Amino acid sequence: MLQNEWVLAPQAPAEHLQRYQGFSPILAQLLFNRGFEEPATARRFVHHSDLNDDPFKMQDMDIAVARINHAIAERQLIAVYGDFDADGVCATTLMAQVLASLGADVMPYIPDRAEEGYGLNKPALQGLAQNGVELVVTVDCGIRSVAQVAASARDGLDIIVTDHHSIGPDLPPALAVINPRREDCPGEANMAGVGVAFMLAKALLLQRWETDRDNYPRDLRLSDLLDLVALGTVADVMPLNVGLNRRLVRHGLETINEFRRPGLNALATVAGLRPGSIRASHIGFALGPRINAAGRLKSAMIAFELLSAASHEEAMPRAIELQRLNMRRQDETRKAQVAISEQVLDGGDAPLIFASDENILPGIVGLVAGKLAEEFYRPAVVLEIGEQQSRASCRSIPEFDITRALDECADLLVRHGGHAMAAGFTVNNSNIDALQQELQNKAQASLSGKILRRRLRIDREISLTELRMDLLAELDQLEPTGQENAPATFMTRNLKVLHHRRVGADGNHLKLKLASNGSSAIDAIGFGLGEWSKTLPRRIDVAYHPEINEWNGKRSLQMHLLDIRPAESAC
Repeated sequence: MLQNEWVLAPQAPAEHLQRYQGFSPILAQLLFNRGFEEPATARRFVHHSDLNDDPFKMQDMDIAVARINHAIAERQLIAVYGDFDADGVCATTLMAQVLASLGADVMPYIPDRAEEGYGLNKPALQGLAQNGVELVVTVDCGIRSVAQVAASARDGLDIIVTDHHSIGPDLPPALAVINPRREDCPGEANMAGVGVAFMLAKALLLQRWETDRDNYPRDLRLSDLLDLVALGTVADVMPLNVGLNRRLVRHGLETINEFRRPGLNALATVAGLRPGSIRASHIGFALGPRINAAGRLKSAMIAFELLSAASHEEAMPRAIELQRLNMRRQDETRKAQVAISEQVLDGGDAPLIFASDENILPGIVGLVAGKLAEEFYRPAVVLEIGEQQSRASCRSIPEFDITRALDECADLLVRHGGHAMAAGFTVNNSNIDALQQELQNKAQASLSGKILRRRLRIDREISLTELRMDLLAELDQLEPTGQENAPATFMTRNLKVLHHRRVGADGNHLKLKLASNGSSAIDAIGFGLGEWSKTLPRRIDVAYHPEINEWNGKRSLQMHLLDIRPAESAC
């Protein structure tokens, strides 16, 4: 197992923590650790909840709203062109739902991952034009599709691009380009694609309310859309330490837990989740992967149809199909990871993993790249080899901006895009060797001399006696937790191992009962830590998230272990 470096956050001065009135010293320390060093800012982060952000402050929003309203008035067919991941499917569902409620003739379009790849493609756009589409609204894609947008204009299509991905050297020549990463676009730059779609939807609904209140859709509330926003934002691993994302997800979780949307009700049912208990973590590990499984292994339209379903009876067969696809996705990912891990181990100490496997399914290359980056703590590029062109998914580490590296290799690529930690590209097979060498050189230059180890950031050291139900209730104020706003992470030293055993189908997990002097025993579960059972000492230090375990109607404290190390007294 790759050893983690435990990094304990510096303790804030006691007199400073005392200024955080209304928060315990532990919660004040956690807020301090997350960058909220001023109590007023911390209180705003915890308590601010309104969604009054003006969508018309975003660049090109007024142009987009005017063109869409013209299309609705003239009965022009509008295509919503989305992406096949959870963010894109949620954004497509949201935009199609709002346009339909406003009286538009709307057609959803999500490209096939294997046949078409990510983003806008000319054949699809030509097909839409031939089918009578006059306006295309992209969601979660399009910002790098300069040539495709230019060609579509010649075919008579108006295109509105809404996206959140990094911007290339040139904006696409679309009628409107709504992307919060634009330098001339004020507001939150780190929204998900579905968040940008929500802001356009909000602008459309506000404009309808102000100008044509008699025809405002009475069957739609803005809050009805927030479940999709929360689902897409968390599934796309957007930062939750920024105000707008946090507020959107917080309100979206309330909508999810009310089970207003039949499709989410059905999906939660097959995932074993109960209404009222769903948190952001459940989106990340249960709901999001099932939505993603559709586009990875079959068609993202299955997920779109699920989320758009009008009844539980209509939704349930699709939820069951997603459950089946997700189980297959897990199995195929495990097999591919093992195969490529062997390649990596045989290939020496290259600073960047660049691998392919002829048996890998197109839909899981990103998952495998993520697993490899986590396993070896190196940037990872995994290719799906095609006849003339190949597609790849990239996952990186904080020390290496993979999209910037691809930007610097743009002359070798057909197209590319993404974020600092995750990207994708298409390359002509004749350029693969040259691209591999260029990326290796860039990784070598960037990472040479650095000690590459996963850093496990720990908020605070506490004793077992401090771990109480009332503390967990207070920690709920950090929710929703996720990217850039991790759940509280504590460490406790010198715990006695009373009992331990491997659990799980393959024995990959570790179940323990731990205690310290003068404390009651506590249960702990370590997912993926099963190998420790062979060498576990009698006393250990643990890093963990505290959580509540519910079993047979009883609630008890439990440690969700992140890492284990021998206690000093056990060495």
